[in-house]
Amino acid sequence: MRIKKITIISVIAFLAFQVSGCLVPEKVAYTINLDGKTSGTVTMQLFNIKSNASTDEEFEEDKNNLFNYIMTSDKLVSQLKDEGKEITSRELFKDGKVLNGKAEYKFTDISKVEGIRFEDGFYYLTLALDDSVVSTNGQIIKSNEYKRILWDKNMKVLKFEMYSSGFDEYKFKSLAPFLKSKE
Repeated sequence: MRIKKITIISVIAFLAFQVSGCLVPEKVAYTINLDGKTSGTVTMQLFNIKSNASTDEEFEEDKNNLFNYIMTSDKLVSQLKDEGKEITSRELFKDGKVLNGKAEYKFTDISKVEGIRFEDGFYYLTLALDDSVVSTNGQIIKSNEYKRILWDKNMKVLKFEMYSSGFDEYKFKSLAPFLKSKE
């Protein structure tokens, strides 16, 4: 269950400020460009971001947190910098009727990127058996207790994409109608 906690923490860091409702993307994709053994940049893409708020008040909090705190706050930038992630860009955009997001950040310690480790000539990410990996340019191995994505030390770009567990297209509330145009 370790990766679920790590993934949730990372997504919450970008998408929620610990409120009653919660912002949930349907899918999250990471592209990690290494410029050293354990440093580089991350592009994190979030697809079909919705709110699982059960009340109007929670939904208003989710909208405020997404559009005001996450997208414009310097406090979030400082908080993530303290966690080893230096945000270089963040944006929200519509794709048809869904709201997507993209964040980019620099890191000097790869373990700050979803807990990825570098040991014995391999990068690896440990996941719960029920975590849904959509795609990766690494190799997935499974044991009785967990699965891992492995990448060779010579790879300079590490990629993986995962579905969010518990995402409900029909119960969750769309945030796309509330994105103001940049005109």
